[in-house]
Amino acid sequence: MKFGQPSTLPRWAQLTLLPVLNLSAALLVTGLVTWLIGENPLECLHLLVVGALGYGEGIGYTLFYTTGFIFVGLAVATAAHAGLFNIGGEGQAYLGGLGVTLVVLSFDHVLPFWILMPLCLIGAMLFGAGWALIPAWLQAKRGSHIVVTTIMFNFIAYSLMLYLISHHLIEPGSQNPTTREFGHNAWMPAMSDMLAAIGLTIPPTPLNASFLVALLACVLFYLVVWHSRWGFELRTAGSNEHAARYAGIGVSTVIIVAMCVSGALSGLSAVNDLLGSTHRMNVGFTNGIGFVGIAVALMGRNHPVGILLSALLFGALTQGGLELSLDKPVITREMILLIEGLIILFCGALENLFEPFLASLFARFTQRK
Repeated sequence: MKFGQPSTLPRWAQLTLLPVLNLSAALLVTGLVTWLIGENPLECLHLLVVGALGYGEGIGYTLFYTTGFIFVGLAVATAAHAGLFNIGGEGQAYLGGLGVTLVVLSFDHVLPFWILMPLCLIGAMLFGAGWALIPAWLQAKRGSHIVVTTIMFNFIAYSLMLYLISHHLIEPGSQNPTTREFGHNAWMPAMSDMLAAIGLTIPPTPLNASFLVALLACVLFYLVVWHSRWGFELRTAGSNEHAARYAGIGVSTVIIVAMCVSGALSGLSAVNDLLGSTHRMNVGFTNGIGFVGIAVALMGRNHPVGILLSALLFGALTQGGLELSLDKPVITREMILLIEGLIILFCGALENLFEPFLASLFARFTQRK
């Protein structure tokens, strides 16, 4: 399953003008809804932008949310290049969090940071990949549709996590479904502390070194998908399965490996929150991040640069929306979800809405030239 149809626009216009127009349309509809409930759309937009990018602490929180969205956006994009629609990022992030938690609870009092942190990253990737492996095998070997199996595995993952935390991992004496606090040697370094070490001062926020790991993941994603043999096989299998089989590419293997890589990236998103912010596992730590990743990949056209920019947009919407709801109580969390939903609608189901208009403009310009 691929995001979008072949475009008649130049590549640069497809990647820039079309998303900008789709985003503008989503904001226009949101502005109309805001006006209908009695608020000034321009004032609300100003408050949202300032809350997300107008001061140091807001920027820190925006980049913190952006970090998780980068991981899940790359996860969805990896599967998409193989012609798959992985909507199980939520469950894979849950299991990635379980991998992190089991490593930390077992070794945070005996291992130093420089050994424990790589083990946490490996645990997150292995558990996320493992949770994606079953739907991948069912798709590759049994023909089960990846959309159905991954969405059902989200519910299984939530139920499994609820059981494990409530009955086995819960903090002794606690009434809340949460683990004990992780040891300090399992905390991801805060960006404010890292920059302070080189003489730069920023406000303390949950922004942590996971952001750098996410940027590194973007670079590796680009190199692997577009500059490696496996990346060529991945894109070939996703573009034309029959041609890939004729060329001797093992499509079943590509599907399984792509989904495992996708699950590993989703699992890494758990590190940002568990080791960089809450420092403990709780049932609702994912907070819908896997579904936001679908929108991030859609808007980013499955390219790491686009994913980075769209993740930043959704990070700004998350942080700015929280600030906006404080200043405008009538603008609730549901209104921010409405904005995100409209962006998904215009950048997904209606992504080619403005293409005929743009194509006609380019055609006229070409004729005149």
